[in-house]
Amino acid sequence: MEVFLHLCSDRLNVFFCLIGLNYSMNSTLSFVSQSLIIIDKLPAVVTKNKYMKNIILILLMLPMFSAAQQLIVEGTSGKIYLKHIAAPKENFYSIGRLYNISPKEIAPYNKISLENGLSIGQAIRVPLEAVNFTQTNNVPADEAAVPVYHTVGAKETLFQLSTKYNKVAVASLKKWNNLKDENVLPEQNIIIGYLKVKKDLSALAQQGTKIPKEQSEVAQIPLNEKIAKKQDEVAKIKEDIKVKIEEKIDTEKKVEVEKPVVKAVPTPKVNIGNREGIFRSMYANAGKEESGIAGVFKSTSGWEDGKYYCLHNTAEQNSVVKITNLANGKFVYAKVLDAMPDLKKNSNLSIQISNAAADALGADLANFNCKIDY
Repeated sequence: MEVFLHLCSDRLNVFFCLIGLNYSMNSTLSFVSQSLIIIDKLPAVVTKNKYMKNIILILLMLPMFSAAQQLIVEGTSGKIYLKHIAAPKENFYSIGRLYNISPKEIAPYNKISLENGLSIGQAIRVPLEAVNFTQTNNVPADEAAVPVYHTVGAKETLFQLSTKYNKVAVASLKKWNNLKDENVLPEQNIIIGYLKVKKDLSALAQQGTKIPKEQSEVAQIPLNEKIAKKQDEVAKIKEDIKVKIEEKIDTEKKVEVEKPVVKAVPTPKVNIGNREGIFRSMYANAGKEESGIAGVFKSTSGWEDGKYYCLHNTAEQNSVVKITNLANGKFVYAKVLDAMPDLKKNSNLSIQISNAAADALGADLANFNCKIDY
């Protein structure tokens, strides 16, 4: 106690130390001011000791720390927030960790530059957004749900609170507050949602509680699981379809190869001295150019007839692009069959070309750097 009182050698330091211990308090400033007035009116015989006033102030404020302070919401629907009183050594980053929200959100919300420091006792509005506020049971395992309260005003009803705070169900408000009916009293604190904070970063996590579930919510859990499972199935089907695009490409190439046979027209042969491909005459350069990595897919086309194919996300389907191997300057002309499948293995590729085209470019089956003109 003597060490603490020595550090808090005057009433102002006592005030700031207590603020630091209880930074989420809304009425700290007014309470401390009233406590200081009371001390000033005490007889001099009581306060003549240099530590006596500090001891009396601490005793006056002990009730304020006997229980966790409730988080009282302020603001209007769609722009609700909590008020935080800055304690010594606090900044936007420590406040952000406390309330689980980025300091880049807090600073502009208060129309303050992030680079500016905070003054002790400065009131900061902490926005309640989707990242740190919930009115459902969806709270990650590493987060705690801390009740957020609204102080009921005169003639306010539970239905009005439901409308004011994101149209939360009246049944939820009754469940969270253990209400048997919809009657509420002025000055009564009603839970209207929950602040989500990280258990390992925020001191407020100690006030966390388990969110009560409604019967309707319990019944909906299997349905939600079915929806999630169905979404996974749809995603898998889409991925399978994209994977099969390469099979479609090979099929289309085979059809093109068979057409000349049906018409008894000999298949054009590639000029050994010029392996640029048969689609060169269809190439129309629109002035677009890009460089990147080319991938290779296997195909039966192009080895004898010079019909090179590719997959590209920007060039139009059935248009012809010019592909240059940056390692040796060789180039070919290839027809665009479709866009590349949206697969993880294609994420860093700019284009995919047939293995016959890669062979003509002097590249092996591995990826290589190229330039694309179209």
